[in-house]
Amino acid sequence: MVRLGFIVVLVALIGLLVSGLVALRVYEQEIVIEEAALSRAIETHGRRVQERLSERELLTRVAVGLIRSAQPLHPNALQPLRTSIYAFKTDFVLATWIANLTPADIGRAEQILAETGYPRPTIRNADDSPIRGNLPASFNVLMDVEPRTAETLGLAGRILDRAPPFGPAIAAALARRAPAASDPVLLPQSDGDAGILLAAPVFAENGGPLTGFISFSYRIGPLMLVNDEPSLFNVTLRDPRNESLEFSADRNGHVGAATAVPTRGSVPLLQGVTFGGRDFALSYYARVDPTARAQSLAAIVMIVGVALTSILCGLFGYVAYNNLRLSREIEARISFEARLSSVIAELNHRVKNVLAVIQSIVTRTMRPGADVEQARDMLIGRIHAMSHVISLLSDSHWQGARLKSLLVSRAIPHADRIVATGPDIIVSARAAQSLCLLFFELATQANAGTDGATLRITVHWQVTGKGQNELFQLKWEEFNVSAATRREDTDFGTILLDRVAPEALGGTSKRYFTDASYVFEISAPMRTVLDKTEMDRTGRLSGLLPPK
Repeated sequence: MVRLGFIVVLVALIGLLVSGLVALRVYEQEIVIEEAALSRAIETHGRRVQERLSERELLTRVAVGLIRSAQPLHPNALQPLRTSIYAFKTDFVLATWIANLTPADIGRAEQILAETGYPRPTIRNADDSPIRGNLPASFNVLMDVEPRTAETLGLAGRILDRAPPFGPAIAAALARRAPAASDPVLLPQSDGDAGILLAAPVFAENGGPLTGFISFSYRIGPLMLVNDEPSLFNVTLRDPRNESLEFSADRNGHVGAATAVPTRGSVPLLQGVTFGGRDFALSYYARVDPTARAQSLAAIVMIVGVALTSILCGLFGYVAYNNLRLSREIEARISFEARLSSVIAELNHRVKNVLAVIQSIVTRTMRPGADVEQARDMLIGRIHAMSHVISLLSDSHWQGARLKSLLVSRAIPHADRIVATGPDIIVSARAAQSLCLLFFELATQANAGTDGATLRITVHWQVTGKGQNELFQLKWEEFNVSAATRREDTDFGTILLDRVAPEALGGTSKRYFTDASYVFEISAPMRTVLDKTEMDRTGRLSGLLPPK
């Protein structure tokens, strides 16, 4: 009996010892896994934030190239941007043109403000007070804003050299001769949201003098602090002026004034990002303490081990736990790598196609001997049309686009005068790109040689036949034009209408004049217009991606 008790006690002690060792091992592994998962999530978020910041900085550099001018004073200085910036990122709060003036320019500047329709066309201080005393040799005045609202219209005419956040930002931009970011501040027209101003200097061509600055302001929330609800962490932005303060977003994404850094049990992890030549620090706080989570899991394992009081059960649990975790990690990695390879291959294919189309557009548009201004406008319009159709395809995960949606966009000239009729069909991605460019070229030439008030365009399409013989037919007709009054199609347009679009759809086209109209017709088999094979493949690849 004593011997049996000794064996039982020995087995119990061994079971407790093994259970304790298993619990300790589980605790250590869970700590490593949780910390690794948190580090990967933070690294991914920081990389996405940096990509967003780089995109906004690139937009500012593009805007500088579009607005480049030898004169700081001209009405509607932002007009070249209004037809372009909305084809890119449009999440800015306010875009401004800040002209670099001298005291001799004040009269002309006030005249321009009055002609442009600003309610207070006078040059004044940043606090809206009249100018008193001598002015410096040059100073910076806000001359144009986008969007124009009741609040933003009152900003025009103010001298911004000492006004936060404009003054420090434009001074830094001039010193760097590149885009510069301001400190986080409460932005105008943002409903009390904190944001960052990005300003860039604009110089006259060929190394000329400074003409002014263009600036974009962004909310901090969607720019840096946006985060998914099931995220492993909460992210805040450290105030670069005071490390004891930070900016944080509420559930609605609103970011107010900086608040004191709270005292928390865990030390935050820091991730640095760069924007406009400045370094910003993001603080990441884990929503669930990895140590507490690991302790809870280890306690459960210990309780199970003690209850079993068996070395075999404890050993089995330890081995099974580790094998299962290892198996899941291997399966997840293999599955993820396979999905990632498929998606990357498809993305490379689509990017190459889009780049090839854009290269063709640029080459054909900017041909030798072409008028630079006209070619630039045509290039912007064609790229805008491509941007529109790519946005439609992205919304549908590249499953095609509704044909009628290609005709109602601001990217198509005279879209309000086009009467479109036909069945509501969805065309494939390749057909959508060709048709959108085709509609743009036709609409661009539609008003040449006629009175714009009498322009009338009808677009009708139909599907005839059944099965393999289904045929798509589209007819574009411009009324009140003739061969004598309508300007000839451009070289790019002729190639697109006669060769590229028909080949892309696998059909034929023709264009001709009637007694009172200009007609373009194209017909193609429905199996190439819909391209079910491409749609099915894209659908399978989009299913590999994790849900948003």
